[in-house]
Amino acid sequence: MYQAHYGMVLQLCLGFSEGREDQAKDLTQEVFIRVWRKLDTFREEASAKTWIYRITVNTCLNFLKKQKSRDRKLIEALRVRSDTAETPTDGTDQTEVLYAAMAKLSEIDRLVTGLVLDGVSQEEIAAILGITEGNVRVKIHRIKKRLQKVIHHE
Repeated sequence: MYQAHYGMVLQLCLGFSEGREDQAKDLTQEVFIRVWRKLDTFREEASAKTWIYRITVNTCLNFLKKQKSRDRKLIEALRVRSDTAETPTDGTDQTEVLYAAMAKLSEIDRLVTGLVLDGVSQEEIAAILGITEGNVRVKIHRIKKRLQKVIHHE
């Protein structure tokens, strides 16, 4: 399970950690610790991939909540810095540009973006988030528009 799903979990954690690799690796490790501990509760009603994504999302959201509650002033300072920072578009690595733009999205929008980038089907995204596929399509469309505005400084 670890080998089969490590890449997608790390990719999703990178989205939540705004591209900070060390933090994403820590979150990925935490996800697989939780998978191991909860393995006996896996009922196979969904695919293992969907189950692991759900654990990843919950782990990342819990991490963000704890981080916010620990030091709200630091997060506000980072948010202000992130809001005023220019997104580089002059030959900079496109991955860095995308992560910088994703950092300006809401948590749920970063989650959806990470899932889409990882090639997860809209049906699976709907199952992970507990929403309809139509709602997923609308979210993806709106997120694309927001990312374009951020990347192109509109």
